[in-house]
Amino acid sequence: GFPVQVNDSDHWLFQHSFQGCMQFIHVDDQLVDLHAVEQGQLGSFANVTIDMCAIIDRCVPNHCEHGGKCTQTWDSFKCTCDGTGYSGATCHNSIYELSCEAYKHLGKISNYYWIDPDGSGALGPLKVYCNMTEDKVWTTVYHDLQAQTSVGGNSLEKFSVLQLNYSATMDQISAITRSAEYCEQFISYACKMSRLLNTPEGNPYTWWVGKANEKHFYWGGSGPGIQKCACGIERNCTDPKYYCNCDADYKQWRKDTGMLSYKEHLPVSQVVVGDVERPGSEAKVSVGPVRCQGDRNYWNAASFVTSSSYLHFSTFQGETSADISFYFKTSASDGVFLENLGNTDFIKLELKSATEVSFSFDVGNGPVEIVVRSPSALNDDQWHRVNAERNVQQASLRVDQLPLEVRKAPTEGHTRLELYSQLYVGAAGGQRGFLGCIRSLRMNGVTLDLEERARVTPGVKPGCSGHCTSYGMYCANGGTCVERYNGYSCDCSTTAYDGPFCIKDVGAFFEEGMWLRYNFHSPGTSMKDLVSRTLLSSADPEITAPDLSLNKEELSFSFSTTKFPCVLLYISSYTQDFMAVLVKPPGYLQIRYSLGGTKEPYNIDIDHRNMANGQPHTVNITRNGHDIVLQLDHYPPVSYSLPAASDTRFNSPKALFLGKVIEIGKIDQDIYKYNTPGFTGCLSRVQFNQIAPLKAALRPTNASSHVHIQGELVESNCGASPLTIPPMSAATDPWHLDSAGADFPYNGQAIGDGVNRNSAIIGGVIAVVIFTILCTLVFLIRYMFRHKGTYHTNEAKGAESAESADAAIMNNDPNFTETIDESKKEWLI
Repeated sequence: GFPVQVNDSDHWLFQHSFQGCMQFIHVDDQLVDLHAVEQGQLGSFANVTIDMCAIIDRCVPNHCEHGGKCTQTWDSFKCTCDGTGYSGATCHNSIYELSCEAYKHLGKISNYYWIDPDGSGALGPLKVYCNMTEDKVWTTVYHDLQAQTSVGGNSLEKFSVLQLNYSATMDQISAITRSAEYCEQFISYACKMSRLLNTPEGNPYTWWVGKANEKHFYWGGSGPGIQKCACGIERNCTDPKYYCNCDADYKQWRKDTGMLSYKEHLPVSQVVVGDVERPGSEAKVSVGPVRCQGDRNYWNAASFVTSSSYLHFSTFQGETSADISFYFKTSASDGVFLENLGNTDFIKLELKSATEVSFSFDVGNGPVEIVVRSPSALNDDQWHRVNAERNVQQASLRVDQLPLEVRKAPTEGHTRLELYSQLYVGAAGGQRGFLGCIRSLRMNGVTLDLEERARVTPGVKPGCSGHCTSYGMYCANGGTCVERYNGYSCDCSTTAYDGPFCIKDVGAFFEEGMWLRYNFHSPGTSMKDLVSRTLLSSADPEITAPDLSLNKEELSFSFSTTKFPCVLLYISSYTQDFMAVLVKPPGYLQIRYSLGGTKEPYNIDIDHRNMANGQPHTVNITRNGHDIVLQLDHYPPVSYSLPAASDTRFNSPKALFLGKVIEIGKIDQDIYKYNTPGFTGCLSRVQFNQIAPLKAALRPTNASSHVHIQGELVESNCGASPLTIPPMSAATDPWHLDSAGADFPYNGQAIGDGVNRNSAIIGGVIAVVIFTILCTLVFLIRYMFRHKGTYHTNEAKGAESAESADAAIMNNDPNFTETIDESKKEWLI
C-alpha cells in the first residue's frame, strides 16, 4: 500500500493506494509472516484484511438489465446501456413509449415508431407503423410473405407450408393483441382446381397456424369453430352446395377472402396448402399485416370517491429492481397513491401536499424519502404522470417533466426489498387515501387492471371522466371535447372541419356553373309559416323571432381560383338584406353588406393584392353591430365600421349560396353582373356562425337536408384539380347573359375562361340561330298536334303545372321557398 505522512501531524493519509489482493510477499528474499504483522509483532497495518482475499465481483450477478454491459471499480459498478433501447442506472427503463396510443397523445403524427409493450419487462422494443388518422389509433406489424404467393403447379409435396416471418417476435405481437381493443388480419386464397376447406364435416385441405402453434380450420370472414369461408356465412358462394368458393373445384380462378378478427388466435404464422398436387391445381395466398386498434392499458383507470377507498392486489415483487408509473388527477391536496409493507421493509408513493409527491421505501438500511416539489399545484384536476424507480444503485422520482430527483444507494448494505403484505392502491392502514383518478398503473412492466378490480370494490368506480380537462386543447377549430369511458373524442359537428381532432379541411372543387345552396330554415317549414315570419319581421322588428335576425356574424372560408369576376359566397334574406364576398377584376376581393334596406351597400375593397392567383387564401370576417373585422391569410386583422345610420341587424337570413347565386327577386346589380359564368376553383372549410354548408353536403348529417346542389360536387383537398365536370349549359342557366346583355362593364377584357368578346359574339349569333330553329320546330310540332292551352319554356321540371315562375322553381326543388308577393305577375318567354 501507500501511506503518506502529513507534516506536523500524527495522522496518516492514504492516497492512490493499491486496492486488491497480494500473497507471497518477500522482503530480502524472506517470506513475510503476515500473522506476525496481524499480531503487531512485525510492522503495522491499516484497512487490510489478512489471510483472505476480499475482492467482491460486483458484476456477478449482473444487475445490468436488458443486455447492459457491466464494469466495476473497487466499491461500485456501472452499466453501459448503449444500443439496448433502455436507460437508467441498471438499464431498466425503456426509452420508447408503450404503444402508438401514447405517441398520439404526445402529438405525434402517423409514422413508424419503436414501441415497448411491456415497458421495463423482458420483451424488447419493436418497430411498428402507427396510423393516427382515425379516432382510434391503428398499430400495424408487417411480415415478409409476398402478396399473391403462388403455390402448387409442380409441387411434389402433399402439403406446401408458407412461413410468415414478422418484424417482431410472437411474444411481442401477443403483448400488442392482449392490450388492444380489436385486431384483424386479412387473408386471401385464390384458387384454380385447388379446394380450400372441404365440407364442415370433412378434413380441410388448407389451414393456417396462429398463436401458440395452434391449427385453425376457419377462413377470413368466418369465426372459430366454423369451418367455413365468408361466402358460406353470407350464403353467397359461387356454388351454393359448398361453403367456400374454392371448394367447388372450378377450372377458372376463384377467390375466398376476409378478415381474421379473433385476436386470441392472431397472428398468422403459417399457411399450409394441401390441394395443389393434382395436374392443373394452382393457388395464390395473400396474408396482410396484423392491425390492432386501441390500447386498453393506456386508459385503464379507476376513480376513488372516498378517502377510505382502496384496491388491493397481490404482493409487489421488486426485490432488487422496481419501477412504478401511473397518471393521476385530483382536486384533493394530499393522499396515499399506493403502499406495500414487509416486516420492516416498505414502499410507498404519496401526494404529500398540493405541490409535493413523495417516494419512500426501506430495504433494511432505514427509511429513505425522495420528494419532488412542483412550482404549480398538482391538484388542478389535470392529468399528471409519476415515474418512480428503485434499484441496487439508486432511487429516483420524476413528476411530469420536472427535474429528476435521485438518491444514491449506500455502497454497502441491504439491497433486497422484502415485502409480504398485499399491494394497496389508495388508503391503507387507516391513512388518508387518494381522492381522484389513477390510470395506466404499471409496476415492473405489468399493467394492473384497475377497472376489473374496481367493479367489485365498494367506494371505487371503474373508468374516469374528465379527460377533456387535460386533452380538450387538442380539439382544434372550435371542436368540442366529448368525454368517453376510456378516453375522449372531438365532436366536429359544429365546425367546418373533420378528422379525430377537427383539423382536416373539408373542401370541394367547383366547375363553372355549379352552385350550392344551404337553406337556413328547416326543410319541413311550410310556405305559410315562412310568409308569416317575413311579414312579421318587416312589420315589427322588435317582435321578430330570434332565429330570423342577426346582430353579429362570423364567416370564415378558404378559396383558390384563377378566374374572375365571380361570386364566392352570398347570403340572402327574406328582406333586402344581404352579404356577399366577390372577386372583382383584376382579382381584387370585395365584401358587400346591405343591412336595413339601405340603397347603397357598404363595400370593403381589398385592392392591394391579386386574390385570383391560383393560391389558397383564407378569409375571416366577424361583424358585431357596426364593427367589422376582416383578416386575410396571415395578415394582421383590419377593422371597419358600418355607417352610423345603418341598421345593425341582418334581418331574416334565408339561404347561403356558394359558387353562384340562384335567387329570384331584386338582386344587387354588381352581383348580377359578376354571377356569370360562375365560380371555378376550390372552396374549403366554409363556416357561417355554426353552419358548415360544404360539410353538410359532403358528410351525411342532420343538416344535409338543408342543402341543394346543382352539378356534381367533388370533394377536394384544394391542393390539386380533381375530376373535370362539364359546366352547366347556357340553356339551363337562368343567369346566363347573352350578347344583348351589353351592360357587362369589361368589354374588350378577357373573360374568366379565356374567351374574348368577339368569340362571345360569334357564339351568341350561333346560339340565336339554333334557338330560332328549335322554336320553329316546336311551333310546327304544336301546330301539328294541336295541343291547346300548353306551352313549353326553359323552366325546370315541374314548371308546366306551376301557377307562376316562383312556383315552377319550387316544384323543381322542394327545399326552395320564396316569399309570395301579391304584386308579382306571370310572364311568357
